[in-house]
Amino acid sequence: MVYHPPFQEFTVTPHLISVLAMILAPVADTKITPVAVKDLPPSVITVIKSAAPAMTIKAAELKERETRRYFDVEGVMPDGSEIEFDLLEKDGAWMIVETQRDIAWGDAPKPVREAAAASGKAIAPVRVIESKQNDGMVIYELFAAGKPREPSMEVSFKDGRAKVLSEVWPH
Repeated sequence: MVYHPPFQEFTVTPHLISVLAMILAPVADTKITPVAVKDLPPSVITVIKSAAPAMTIKAAELKERETRRYFDVEGVMPDGSEIEFDLLEKDGAWMIVETQRDIAWGDAPKPVREAAAASGKAIAPVRVIESKQNDGMVIYELFAAGKPREPSMEVSFKDGRAKVLSEVWPH
């Protein structure tokens, strides 16, 4: 004889439906297309050159995810430092949403280093990307040795306050 536990009733609420929809929804894929520098739209180049006139553009990718279109544009400054701009298309115009550059961990603001140390996650970053957002927020992406693809920790910094992020920053 097989035992069957009694059926438990539950109420289907709008919240339950939205949670189930998120769980069952397909994960949005990002389509990435390399773009030759000579094929970049003039409007993208204008935005880049207004932010960094001396930058030499080296590479670009078009990223399409859901209804959003981004350009990641990488380049080099006259001093040899690398810089990357992430541009988002909004209402037919391109705008910079993030400016990235590699920095030494010791060059990160002291509150950022203190927040990372206080997090309890022992990480001695071998690479740090400083990502300036267009709202004044700065995200520091910390990469651990042997893990070059995804940051092991991200710390936000704005108005003198640092916070270790629990979720990946969207840009």
